[in-house]
Amino acid sequence: MQPLKNITVVTLEHAIAAPFATRQLADLGARVIKIERPGVGDFARGYDERVRGLASHFVWTNRSKESLTLDVKHEEAQKILMRLILEEADVVVQNLAPGAAARLGLSYEALSALKPGIIVCDISGYGSDGSYRDKKAYDLLIQSEAGFVSVTGTLDTPSKAGPSIADIAAGMYAYTNILAALMHRQQTGEGQRIDVSMLESLTEWMSYPLYYAFDGAPPPPRTGASHATIYPYGPFPAGDGKTVMLGLQNEREWKIFCEKLLLQPELATDERFSGNAKRSAARAELSALIVEAFSGFTAEQVSSRLEQAGIANAQVNSMAEVWAHPQLKARGRWREVETAAGRVPALLPPGSWQHGAPRMDAVPALGQHTEAILGRQGYSAERIGELRAEGVI
Repeated sequence: MQPLKNITVVTLEHAIAAPFATRQLADLGARVIKIERPGVGDFARGYDERVRGLASHFVWTNRSKESLTLDVKHEEAQKILMRLILEEADVVVQNLAPGAAARLGLSYEALSALKPGIIVCDISGYGSDGSYRDKKAYDLLIQSEAGFVSVTGTLDTPSKAGPSIADIAAGMYAYTNILAALMHRQQTGEGQRIDVSMLESLTEWMSYPLYYAFDGAPPPPRTGASHATIYPYGPFPAGDGKTVMLGLQNEREWKIFCEKLLLQPELATDERFSGNAKRSAARAELSALIVEAFSGFTAEQVSSRLEQAGIANAQVNSMAEVWAHPQLKARGRWREVETAAGRVPALLPPGSWQHGAPRMDAVPALGQHTEAILGRQGYSAERIGELRAEGVI
């Protein structure tokens, strides 16, 4: 049994935040009907052609959905969409430009007047009000506004995160808020509006750096792949030129590290390094000692010694190495899903279920389900052909 099997989601979505949220609802069994522009579709379909001619972003965020093409600016398309929502939808999700959904009559106020139990989730860059409401918002821009870029990178070069973390954060909060709204409706019968802001989502993820700089205090410095306030914690070169990633969290581990890795047990009681705050302040001096100790070993040998000593360590894997990661393979985390270009691997959603399994159906071709959906609404094949010729679908 998939927990959302009887839930239908109608979504006017593009790019990442909303598609990531609704894909996770689909993972739980929800029927997700994705509204796309005729002939073009979600513009993320055109980001690249890295997955056998399909876009990497789109394949990642859109499996298990139905694609219905509608030109929502057309009056007939608006009627089709409204009927679909009123007859079938439990949830409406949208991340159109601010105000666009309301102009189409898809605001929570308009829809709830016709269907009181409807749940409407609006995802935007800055939220539905305030002076930034209409400001354009892309992932890089939100990473900058939320302060993420200011604490990421090296001392000389601020950096963004590789993945679209502002979109992912907003998608996660949309997903969890929709689940909470469904639970609320189950108990009370009431629908509700959810307003998710990318800025607010990523600001929540700013975690300790925000409080570290509380009340005008200096922010944590940018330290590349090292930790700004814990040391040693980060990358260190081995003798073969490869990098070892390691992390120490407490004084017990520091003592073992001095004995087993640095082979200088006296450093464990050296006043220069007594406590994390002092080690962090003296990181240049301590780094030189670590690099010297590692210089006679390969990265593999250093990692083996760290593992034997119970010190946390990791490889800096390439994407190819992640695809082949032995732990993901050992836990059977890969499946395959259908696409218009054939079957491709897909990672099981994080977490595991005792009963049932997540839904992992095909990534839809543009408009693949249009005829079937309109057929359920009573449109004849002839009329569907006319609507296609008119550019409605």
